[in-house]
Amino acid sequence: MRVFDSIAIGLPEILLPVEGIDLIRWAVIACDQYTSEPEYWQKVENFVGSSPSTLHLIYPEVYLNAPDKEIRIAKIQATMKEYLSRGIFRSVEGPVYVERETAHGIRKGLLLAVDLEKYDYQPGASSLIRATEGTILDRIPPRVKIREGAALEVPHIMILIDDETNSVIGPVTDHKNEFQLLYDFDLMFDSGRVSGYLVNQPRVEKMIINGLENLVQTEKFCQKYNLPEGTPPLLFAMGDGNHSLATAKTIWEKVKNNLKDSRQLQNSPLRYALVEVVNLHDESLVFEPIHRVLFEVIVPEGFEKDFEDFFNGAVQIKEHHSFEQLRSEVNSKKKNEQVAGIIYKDSYKSVRFLQPVYNLTVGTLQNFLDDYLQKKAASGVDYVHGDDSLINIIKKKERSIGFYLPAMDKNEFFRTVILDGALPRKTFSLGEAWEKRFYLEARKLID
Repeated sequence: MRVFDSIAIGLPEILLPVEGIDLIRWAVIACDQYTSEPEYWQKVENFVGSSPSTLHLIYPEVYLNAPDKEIRIAKIQATMKEYLSRGIFRSVEGPVYVERETAHGIRKGLLLAVDLEKYDYQPGASSLIRATEGTILDRIPPRVKIREGAALEVPHIMILIDDETNSVIGPVTDHKNEFQLLYDFDLMFDSGRVSGYLVNQPRVEKMIINGLENLVQTEKFCQKYNLPEGTPPLLFAMGDGNHSLATAKTIWEKVKNNLKDSRQLQNSPLRYALVEVVNLHDESLVFEPIHRVLFEVIVPEGFEKDFEDFFNGAVQIKEHHSFEQLRSEVNSKKKNEQVAGIIYKDSYKSVRFLQPVYNLTVGTLQNFLDDYLQKKAASGVDYVHGDDSLINIIKKKERSIGFYLPAMDKNEFFRTVILDGALPRKTFSLGEAWEKRFYLEARKLID
């Protein structure tokens, strides 16, 4: 793998299914989607059957508390080795340009390997690659068990660059007809279409590298965000897959302590993670909110009093006739207002925070939820992508309460992360659940 240390990337060897594999069954949605909807994953299992599929290489998080967890993990790792030995993969080397059809247009991305030495998910990080949301540490150990000793990685990670002139991915789009087409097919369950091209033109590859190098020039970076001279640049900000990248980092930190040879340190496959890089300014890239659901609320009829007491009465709760009315109320808030929705099985209410102590609505609400769960007033919380999923879960789960949140303005994203550090956990989502990255490409983690 060719490495460009100053911009924390490598141009990877990527594995793709050989011709003859049914790609519609091969590619499945990210494992952290539909986590409260086992029926979705059962539908995927029924559709895939015994066909070769990334479904057999991942652990859908809907099953994280399943009693057969260890058996599932062992089967995943065994299937990775089986697929390698059966010759299911073909290999290409270099960046892969991806076009993904979504509800908002064609999202464009570039598959690269990022250097985990230049990534830090801790609060206050100043690394080239940074987490953008609080990392939930107890979500990392289960993922470590899956990746540790695994022969392959299949990525759903998306990382953002703040490239207003589109100097990195733009040239690739302009020249895509010169590249080798690797795949082009419809994704399962009406989830759009995806195409991939091998960027095998050296002059275009050079444009990519030059564009990334320009984004990390310290003087330009500081001028762009009006920062003090010498502020460490942020090149890659996490979009999706924060915990997957944190898992890869955790394993690398454990492994590197046993590598004494500098060549091993530089070239170990575990030092890198395969990601899709997307421009923040891609017109099809829409920041969607991640809603919340409290499960098994102990005293549902007393919830609003508990809510008002927590905020010392500095909230205004208003009833609405429909979810559409509630959604309009939340999304039509003024710039500095904080408004969210509270959803019961048969009623919809908005809440206006009059004295918020956090910059974002999600932070204000999450502070309450953390306290509520600590008091064991509910059995748990889930983070839900998409309005329909939120409503469906509330209707199915008894004594559940949902919380509808507004979307973050993506134009404030990089500046907020640079100045304030990681956002509250699960602040935003890049599109609806069905628009997430599908597992498709793979990379070997063993030499």
